[in-house]
Amino acid sequence: MNMFKQCADIQTADMLKLPVPEITGGKPTIVKLPPSELQRQMVAALGERAEAVRNRLVAPNEDNMLRITNDGRKLALDQRLMNPLLPDDPDSKANACVERVFTIWEKTTAQRSTQMIFCDLSTPRADGFDVYNDIRDKLVARGIPKDEVQFIHDADTEAKKAELFGKVRSGAVRVLMGSTQKMGAGTNVQTRLCALHHLDCPWRPADIAQRNGRMVRQGNMNKEVSIFIYITEATFDAYSYQLVENKQKFISQIMTSKSPARSCEDLDEAALSYAEVKALAAGNPMIKEKMDLDIQVARLRTLKAAYNSQHYRLEDAVTGIFLREIRGTECRIQAFEKDMQTAKDSQSYDKDGKLVFSIELDGTSYDKREDAGKALLGLVGAAVRADHPVLVGHYAGFEVTVAYVPLSKVFVAHLVGQATHTTELGSDAAGNMVRLQNVVAALPQEVSGLRNNLQQLRVQLDSAKEELQQPFLQEQELNDKSARLAELDALLNVGNDAPVLEGEAEVVNEDDSVRTPREENELER
Repeated sequence: MNMFKQCADIQTADMLKLPVPEITGGKPTIVKLPPSELQRQMVAALGERAEAVRNRLVAPNEDNMLRITNDGRKLALDQRLMNPLLPDDPDSKANACVERVFTIWEKTTAQRSTQMIFCDLSTPRADGFDVYNDIRDKLVARGIPKDEVQFIHDADTEAKKAELFGKVRSGAVRVLMGSTQKMGAGTNVQTRLCALHHLDCPWRPADIAQRNGRMVRQGNMNKEVSIFIYITEATFDAYSYQLVENKQKFISQIMTSKSPARSCEDLDEAALSYAEVKALAAGNPMIKEKMDLDIQVARLRTLKAAYNSQHYRLEDAVTGIFLREIRGTECRIQAFEKDMQTAKDSQSYDKDGKLVFSIELDGTSYDKREDAGKALLGLVGAAVRADHPVLVGHYAGFEVTVAYVPLSKVFVAHLVGQATHTTELGSDAAGNMVRLQNVVAALPQEVSGLRNNLQQLRVQLDSAKEELQQPFLQEQELNDKSARLAELDALLNVGNDAPVLEGEAEVVNEDDSVRTPREENELER
């Protein structure tokens, strides 16, 4: 996140505080609809298809989990999408939407308020059944003029689209229907919007955000607006919205104005698992608990894996890295202290206590920095031709070697004693001698720095030893949730078409015996 924020400026709605309309009740209104008997039977049939796919009784190009998932989403929208000859369910999403759209249209006639209906699964078609024409026909039958109910799909050019948007803003068109792709970003019709209807659930949270963003935005003359989400119970709607919620939880951890967590959990699957299809087919309410536990257990296992990795790194550090660094630092301190003593014994001072300069280069002694520096510059040429440091003389009890660093294209001088002390050479003759003197003069500070490093290493070693004793704090939570998830997996995969309810609900078997799900599971085992 720190790297991301170097190139991204995150501005969220809670930071901007733009003048946008409030949503009635503070959140969308969920319209729950009971499934028809045919829908129940067809969802159960999807479970049988999933079982056939699992047992590899059908080829992947004939049927697969993604196709089953898509059929389940269409079935949740309207059973006639599976078979146009099926009857129109009075409790379907389309009929519930028509009822609310007409009621709002009637109440807001004076203000000429507008509404939007989003549906991605069943777009308008010339022949056959589609949800769009079904809703418009029913609205027209209720008394809404046909020219006030328009499809975004009819505006197939930019000019037609601009004209349509203008009519919506003016209130000439009061109900606009479309898909997220065609009616998402760039659709600026918010002026009179008072209600927005979600007939189906898209795959991405961004799609829902784009849908709602058509109405909840600046420029809307209404101070309060309504959002309706239509859900058919005991169908794939529960899965679809649960999936989008899980994705949004992940995204919200990144796109936030607050300090982010240290890690994020991802979930991006487009198809249900076999167990989930069977659970949905049975109308099992434990499916949501299982999906929640899947995410929580995955997160805890990730944390446990991170804890184990950290634990292994600490073990390596305690038994190897820190000990090697401590021993190496101790050896360097000893070497530097001996070099300090060597320099002290080798250098001389005048009666005023001032250091007397003296250096030997290529067998010749020099007591003037300028002359010595020129002599040194004349000797560095040999270092270019050598692939190792070249000995050129002695200073303060140390051997003086020079080397050429091709990558940096610079010359360096080494004072070699118990340790090697390095300085870069320049073009100033006298300045190079001063640099050699500074290296020797800095030895006490180098030793002090090494002693501080040694103390820090010992503190880090003690801290690492203490941290190694710390257990994984979420161990019990992981065990409990893993056990519950295993129990749910077993229950959800029981080959019993009867719904398994939460708690100790009873299951009536073919022999008229009554057992709880736990007893049934034990018997199955």
